[in-house]
Amino acid sequence: MTIQSTITRQGIFHGWFVVAAAFTVTFVGFGSAYTFSAFLEPLQRDFGASRGSISLVFSIAGFLYFALGLVSGPLADRLGSRSLAVAGMILVAVGLAAASAARSLVEVYLAYGLGIGLGVGCAYVPAIGAVQRWFVRRRGFASGLAVSGIGIGTLAMPPLASLLIASMGWRGAYIVLGAIVLVLGGGMSLLIENDPKDRGLGPDGDPPRDAAAANNAGGASVREAVRSTRFAGLYVSCLVCSFGAFIPFVHLVPYARDHGVAASSAVLLLCVIGAGSTAGRFFLGALADRMGRDRSLIMVLIGMAFAMVIWAIAADVWTLAAFAFVYGAFYGGWVAVLPSVVMDYFGGRNVSEIIGILYTSVAFGTLVGPSAAGFAYDVNHSYVLPILVSAAANVIAALVVAAILARNGPPRSAQ
Repeated sequence: MTIQSTITRQGIFHGWFVVAAAFTVTFVGFGSAYTFSAFLEPLQRDFGASRGSISLVFSIAGFLYFALGLVSGPLADRLGSRSLAVAGMILVAVGLAAASAARSLVEVYLAYGLGIGLGVGCAYVPAIGAVQRWFVRRRGFASGLAVSGIGIGTLAMPPLASLLIASMGWRGAYIVLGAIVLVLGGGMSLLIENDPKDRGLGPDGDPPRDAAAANNAGGASVREAVRSTRFAGLYVSCLVCSFGAFIPFVHLVPYARDHGVAASSAVLLLCVIGAGSTAGRFFLGALADRMGRDRSLIMVLIGMAFAMVIWAIAADVWTLAAFAFVYGAFYGGWVAVLPSVVMDYFGGRNVSEIIGILYTSVAFGTLVGPSAAGFAYDVNHSYVLPILVSAAANVIAALVVAAILARNGPPRSAQ
């Protein structure tokens, strides 16, 4: 089935507009968050702080935006995703504007950490959860397209932030980024709708009487899902993986600077992660629909471990660029495939709430990983240990998912 086949007499299937809205939410939300590496040096210089303490700013935001899915997921299932996504974009914009006026590192923690953390947390899970309900046959592709906003945001926003910092300082840069989030993210969030049945449609634009529509109405209760071995395995896998998953977004630029890479080229490495991430979300999201989404999850976790090994031995800009693209591709695949695996395992009835609970595992890993890597650098003046630990963690995470598949087999909806 192609996108063209979802064009009906009423126009383009609205599910693609929901995908476009979720794409924009992830583009401006995570794009703003992943500019942090460009701000690390000026913040460290202005506040006279260590890398570990500055990295904690990002860790707090990451913890909150993944942990808040525990609340925003069930609220989206009950109240609808649109209002939460709009509120989230407003919170991100306010947080960035408040960070621009911070006079101490504590105020940066509060403004950036709470603004980005609470804002992305309000918007992300509801937006991505809504996409899952609008598709069955093309779910992996649609999910990958929606979260490719993270990759495009990582590609576009850091160099924009770098230019803004160079021209108007980090405070002015935060104000401009906040305005972009408010106008673009807030406006597009209005297109989000929870379920195709509200428009008299089934998933993929099929008539609602088709069996595919029942896939969204049924599924496990939250209690049944979280007590299952599949959920336990996914939770452990995500927790272990996420300890290292976000370290490159905070520390790749300072790592490159430590190895003699010019500041302008170092920031562009984040763009390479974004390019790889975008490619991974498109290609690996679509591939997962064919080879099995849980098997694809194992593949991308192993790929992330492989990329970390490249980083551990990289010492010049070209090797770092190779790492950035490979890591970005598999990281993008991980983000794209994971929500679809949840939908396959547990159905659509409570998908946003289940995804929200699952993402608390990522929250704890994000809180610890980037800041721990920064403090490890402060002690050893080297990133090798946290990088290798991250590689090992991804291998363990892949083995956990393989154990789930060996014990339970693929779900029917994934077959």
